[in-house]
Amino acid sequence: MANPATLYEKARDEMSSVLIGNDDLIERITIALLTRGHVLLEGVPGTAKTTMANLFAEVSGLEYSRIQMTPDILPADITGTQVYRENTGEFELQRGPVFANVVVADEINRATPKTQSALLEAMQEDHVTIEGTTLGLPIPFMVIATQNPIEMEGTFELPEAQRDRFQFKLTVGIPDREEESRLLSRFDEDPTLDASSVEQVVDRDDIVDARDTVADVYIDERVREYIIDIVAESRSHPDVEHGGSPRASLAFLDATKARAAIHGRGYVIPDDVKALAEPILAHRLVLNADAELGDVSPSAIVDEIVAGVESPSGESTSADSGSDSVTADGGRMTDG
Repeated sequence: MANPATLYEKARDEMSSVLIGNDDLIERITIALLTRGHVLLEGVPGTAKTTMANLFAEVSGLEYSRIQMTPDILPADITGTQVYRENTGEFELQRGPVFANVVVADEINRATPKTQSALLEAMQEDHVTIEGTTLGLPIPFMVIATQNPIEMEGTFELPEAQRDRFQFKLTVGIPDREEESRLLSRFDEDPTLDASSVEQVVDRDDIVDARDTVADVYIDERVREYIIDIVAESRSHPDVEHGGSPRASLAFLDATKARAAIHGRGYVIPDDVKALAEPILAHRLVLNADAELGDVSPSAIVDEIVAGVESPSGESTSADSGSDSVTADGGRMTDG
């Protein structure tokens, strides 16, 4: 079976020839791909959200399609439709851009709720229905949606049901001064740098095999209980109207196993849960009116929840240090 750690390292290193300072985002997109998840990328214009998705598809050898969401786009523009061919007198199925391995829904909040919902069946079921005909989507299949948080005019906020189907919501930030300086130098040397500048370093079979490896990663009962405790706390937090659903718990289960595999471990540790809590939970929280008026941040609530729930070891652990970790035999060992 393919090694998820090697797969991630190859993809990251090749993408870094164009991107700078996005290792965490690349890691989490890789996790989503290995666990059949979908990603919502949020960031101001010009932070390479679409470029990142395109680069990821290129280095992975996956078919890529981009859908520019606008208020007038229709569900059939995404899924496809039956087209009448006058020369044959028959209808012919015309597949839409959703039939790709990596589908980028650019500025998803500009599409109407009806069009947004056209992605729901695809994201949840890995198939779409076109005028009564159900068609399977390519394997692997992944939606990466982008949205701009600073332009609200003419946009439609994603409803809770749609947000819940994204495994992660990732924020693409502005690079710091040093990273931006390196970026300018890189593009000064080669102004033509883009997604076509990278090479394929992973193939589809590697991805499918790595998925099987991730599925075999061990997760101790105490770590599973830790996940349940965190999600349960999100439902009872005083600032939260509706917390994480069981789908959030399943997202934790899958994503933490993939993160463990990417870091070269065959078992999940509590810090895998902690590292992924914010991107898994924050976008799923529905805050109550007082919290909304008080401008309370969902991310801050998640941080508070994680800080307040005792981890299985009873102490803070680190996935990348020599700390004690829960192991496959239920005992303890030093990871590192």
